[in-house]
Amino acid sequence: MSNNILNHQIRLAARPVGFPKDSDWLHTEEPVRELNEGEILVKTLFISIDPAMRGWMNGGKSYIRPVEINEVMRAGGVGIVIASKSDQFQVGQHLSGSLGVQEYWIGMANDKYAGFYPIDPQVAPLPSYLNALGMPGMTAYFGLLEVGQPKAGETVVVSGAAGAVGQTVGQVAKQHGCRVVGIAGGQEKCDFVVNELGFDACIDYKGGSVKDGLKQHCPNGVDIYFDNVGGDILDTVLTRINMKARIIICGAISQYNNTTAIKGPSNYLSLLVNRAKMEGIVVFDYVKRYPEAVQQMSEWMKAGQFHTREDIIQGLDKFPEALMMLFEGKNFGKLILQINPSQG
Repeated sequence: MSNNILNHQIRLAARPVGFPKDSDWLHTEEPVRELNEGEILVKTLFISIDPAMRGWMNGGKSYIRPVEINEVMRAGGVGIVIASKSDQFQVGQHLSGSLGVQEYWIGMANDKYAGFYPIDPQVAPLPSYLNALGMPGMTAYFGLLEVGQPKAGETVVVSGAAGAVGQTVGQVAKQHGCRVVGIAGGQEKCDFVVNELGFDACIDYKGGSVKDGLKQHCPNGVDIYFDNVGGDILDTVLTRINMKARIIICGAISQYNNTTAIKGPSNYLSLLVNRAKMEGIVVFDYVKRYPEAVQQMSEWMKAGQFHTREDIIQGLDKFPEALMMLFEGKNFGKLILQINPSQG
């Protein structure tokens, strides 16, 4: 099956300083070898473009090992099995896992780093498994429910509200009876967050003052803040938190490409005054519980109570450009790269 198949890949050529540039990437190709016993060959259909990728490119210690120089760039994805010498997956079966930024993945079906699990395109469109039913959705679901512990009637604020994690956080919060206020960049995104996702309000950080927006839309303060951006917005929200508030640290996209030290919250003493807590969420801590989240959100989707939006870019070679869209705020919804359009 694998004879004469060329696998095009994008590898990390250098560790970026500041924003990634074209010279940080290496476009390569290599023939796909024959399968060994227990292995599968997966054709990549879609890969997830995530802010976390910028951290994986750095050399320092983190919650996951860095991508090595000359290694295929790490990426979650969905694909279809086109050859199998394993009882775990059959030819024609769809799966999700860490496929990397490449056209094909080959290796042991039970590879613990790939973390493959079957998915059903009859339950939801394949891109949904990289959005609400994938890592961003799992991050949002467990971050809000396990770390945030929302209660009906509380006010939840979400930054990056139109993005992959943010859109799910807000909708899960609404399902639990909370008032939800988003923060997003641009009127179009804010309209989407309110009119299509059902948030109660959305603050346009590009069009006005976040501080004024919080005063207007959170007159009774903030009980839970789900932070995807860090920086000045985190600092501003800290001035509005209530007693026993919960701050969930998911990401800090405003800081990832800094060439100087990351800016921490200068208003952190608000945590002391309000007996509040700030806690990080790393989605891999909840791997064994993914099925319960997928089941719950699938039910909401079928009932028309949950909506997703994907921003799909075509072609493997567009990966460097697509990654930069995240940091420039150009994506609208979950950013996904479609690798093999004819197979999607």
